[in-house]
Amino acid sequence: DRTAGRGSVVGAHWKYLKYVLRHKWFVFLGGLRYGVPLHQLIIHDLDKFLPRMWVPYVNQFYREGAPKLRKGYYHNPDFANVAFNTAWMQHCMGNRHHWQHYAMVSESGGGPVTRPMPDRFVREMVADWSGAGMAQGFGSDPQPWYRENRDRMTLHPETRAKVELYLGFESTRPTLQEAS
Repeated sequence: DRTAGRGSVVGAHWKYLKYVLRHKWFVFLGGLRYGVPLHQLIIHDLDKFLPRMWVPYVNQFYREGAPKLRKGYYHNPDFANVAFNTAWMQHCMGNRHHWQHYAMVSESGGGPVTRPMPDRFVREMVADWSGAGMAQGFGSDPQPWYRENRDRMTLHPETRAKVELYLGFESTRPTLQEAS
């Protein structure tokens, strides 16, 4: 029966609802820790409840036979889901706490162009990583996830410096002794 029980359509939607609510709760807690404004935490990821986001996310992660999410990274090269990739891109472009919102391909053929993220969105992004880790059972410290994924992110240097400050990284600038 595809309407009840494990692997069902309703079950997939129920699992996704529980995940999104758990994620929002953990982002809320992390956001308080990182000083994200309260109203920003309340509206965090609200678009994920819209049908144009909801259905592709359920199909990507919770339908029967969906690939397992690996360490919190959304894109699985073995599963080319155009509907999900479109929803993910729309989510990133519509939500200023995603670094992708501030990166674009140069039309002149050069490398990617980035803009600095406003501080409150950098804080929300770090809280989002923390909340995703907690919701997926990987713990609340986003530093290991960032270390693993930092080279996939096209961040403005100011944004990267803020991210690494909030994550508690030691300064990456060489000291005078190291430079000589």
